[in-house]
Parts: sequence; structure tokens; C-alpha cells
Amino acid sequence: MSYSPQTVETLENSSMETTAKRPRSLQETGLKEELLLSLLLKQILKMGPTDLADLVREVALPGVVLEPLIHYLRREAQLEVRSSTDGGVRYGLTERGRTAALDAVMRDGYTGPAPVPLEAYLNIVGWQSSSRRQITAEQLRSKFSDIVIEQHILDRLGPALHSGRSMMVYGSPGSGKSFISRCLGRVLDDPVLVPYAVQAGGITVRVFDPEYHRPRLEANAREARIDSGHDPRYRLCDRPVVSAGGELTLEMLELHYDPASCEYRAPLQMRANNGLLIIDDLGRQRVPPEAILNRWIVPMEEGSDYLHSHGGAQFVVPFDVILLFSTNYPPTELADEAFLRRIGYKVRFGELSERAYTAIWQQVCEAEGLDFASDVVRYTVEHLHRLRDVPLLACHPRDLIGLVVDRCRYEGRTPELSPEAVEAAWDNYFVTGESRGMTHD
Repeated sequence: MSYSPQTVETLENSSMETTAKRPRSLQETGLKEELLLSLLLKQILKMGPTDLADLVREVALPGVVLEPLIHYLRREAQLEVRSSTDGGVRYGLTERGRTAALDAVMRDGYTGPAPVPLEAYLNIVGWQSSSRRQITAEQLRSKFSDIVIEQHILDRLGPALHSGRSMMVYGSPGSGKSFISRCLGRVLDDPVLVPYAVQAGGITVRVFDPEYHRPRLEANAREARIDSGHDPRYRLCDRPVVSAGGELTLEMLELHYDPASCEYRAPLQMRANNGLLIIDDLGRQRVPPEAILNRWIVPMEEGSDYLHSHGGAQFVVPFDVILLFSTNYPPTELADEAFLRRIGYKVRFGELSERAYTAIWQQVCEAEGLDFASDVVRYTVEHLHRLRDVPLLACHPRDLIGLVVDRCRYEGRTPELSPEAVEAAWDNYFVTGESRGMTHD
């Protein structure tokens, strides 16, 4: 994906710096003094004796905020000055400080950049809401220029993405639903601020997840500067694209508490805020699809989600995601009419046109370094698909060509496509009797 440096620069220099202003005092952090004192003790317990510059970097707060806290901990005999080889000042825990730090870890094991208060998180998510973006047909065509997709499918996905409303894509296995769904993320190409953690309901919730949050390179150098840029408790990232398939459980949609580290981690939908959340292979999970779908009724209607700590505290977080369900099953087999009305857009992925099938075949040939022979793909369509009544699906060119390449390499030959080679691959690929009437793999 490509980005406009001018756009990113503008956001970083003006709006983001204003909306997520760097705190210059304890009050401006929005956090209680007791929380930051505990965070400092835990951080030094984790790092060992360290200096102010390292603490500024790790806790993501300026020295003007941290110095009074350090002085307080020294007066309380919880920190002491340690000598260093370079003559600088380093701070280490006293025995009393170590006891206090261990006690703080048992209450809340989070270490790292200071959290942002829930109110600030609500504001930043609302300010960079996906629903505020304006996606046009021209932008969508540009982002999908290198992807083979039927125009009528693109014409239905575009308004759904533009609206920011939930959608469901459905169709036969292998029709390209999951691939195209993930590619929608490339249209959401403007950056967002993601907090490392949020303080809510008396607990610290870790939000930033490198698996889903891709930092913008433009942000790194700017965050290293102490006196400019947005609040470094946030990371400038691509809009997240979070996907969960057959492994999804209801527990993954709730706060996760790790008793070993005494830390809370945000649920999937909170990590997906301001981005795209894909529930893939709906109907394949170990829990009934009705339970998964019902989990979203309140968030979709209210734009907020209710979370609970393991101690019973409840708090409300924003639910600002483009929610996309992908399934091999007809929607009416998964949900009743009332729920389906809540899903703004339903898009069916069906059989490809011969033109689209041939274009995908050619792309796979180029990726594998094979010569594209139109007679081979024509034979595949006319003598294999048509005569055996097997629909043209997006997965077939990749899978069939892959089997041909596997056999050629096994036999020590240069991979080459021919009608005979493709038919042999076909016989390995399809189960005897597989036909258009089969809807589930």
C-alpha cells in the first residue's frame, strides 16, 4: 500500500497534535498520581537501575511529569540514586521500593507506556471514526486495480465500505470471499492513533497489538522528539484489519485476564476500533453462530460495547469497526430475519465469468514463472469445468496450477502446463462426484 506523505505530515503536524496533545503536567495526563507512581516502580523493577531518559522513553511521559514523581519516591525511601560508570544519575529500588513494586504488580501487572484515560480514548476513536471517511468508486477501483474481481461485486462492496455499516459476504468455499474481504483493508489507507493501553474501570487494558497494528514509519522519528508531535502514549498506525475464523470463541470477544502476568488484554473488537473486523468462516466455530451473532446486537445498535473485569467492574468502550461476516452458508441458515435486517449489506460471491477465471489463471502463471497458454485454460474451462458441471471459482487456477508445479518438481522437470498435466491435477484435486450441487466443503 502507498501513502501520501503530505497527508500523513498534515495529520501529524496539526489535527493529531491537537487532538492527542502531549501532556505537560500530571493533570494533563488524565491519570491519578498513585497509578503513575506504581507504574514507575514496576518499570524500574522490570528494567533494573535506570536513568530519567530511559524512563521517559519507556513510560512515554516527559521529564517534567516524571521528575516530581521520582522525587516523591525518593522521599518515601522507595527509590535511591545509584552510581553509574558514565557519571550519570540512575535510580534503583530500595528494599521498601521492591516490596511496593511487587505489590503493585499483583494488583496490575501492566508495564510500558502510560495508559490514556478512557475519556481520551473515547474522544480519539470518535475523531478518527471509520464512518467519517469518504470512500468513492474511483478510490475503490484504484485500490483493486491489481486484483481480479467481478465489477458487480465491487459495486456492492463499495457502498458498504463507504457507509461504515456491517456487511455479510457469502457463497461457495473458494469463491474468494476471505481474500477480497482482507483486501478491503487497503482502501482504509489513512493513519490512526492507537493507544498502547487504556485505563478504565480501575484497570489497565493493553490495546496496542503488533499482530494487528502496523506502525507508520513516519511516526517513529517524530515520536523520538521530546517536544513535538502527538502524545507518545499513542502509536500512529495503519487502520487495523483484524480477522478471526474457525478459532473464534466468545472468550476472545471479552477482556482477557492473564493470571500469570496480572495483565488485561483488549478483546478483538477493541483492537479493531477505527478499522475492519472480519469474522471469517462463520458457522465453522465451536460455538453456535447464533451466539456469535447475538454478541454483536448491542454494539451494532449503540456503537459501544460493555466489558467486565474479572473482579466484576463494568465499563463501556467505543465500538467503531466495520464489521464483516464471511460465510459459506446461506445467511438464512445462520440468523433470523430480524438480525439480518441489522446487517446493512449482504453480498453473494458466486461463479466467476470465464474472463475473470482466465485473468486469475494468467496472474498465477506470472507468479509461478510459467508461460501462459490460452489453449490450456480454454481446455480447463470447456472440457473439465463445463463437461463435469463444476463452477468456475477463484481458488481453482491457483490450486490446479500448484498441483501441476508440485508434480513437475517431484519428477525433476521444469514446470510446464499442458491439458494432460492439468487433467491429472484435476483428478487429484476433486473428490469423485463433486459437482455444482455441493455447497459446503
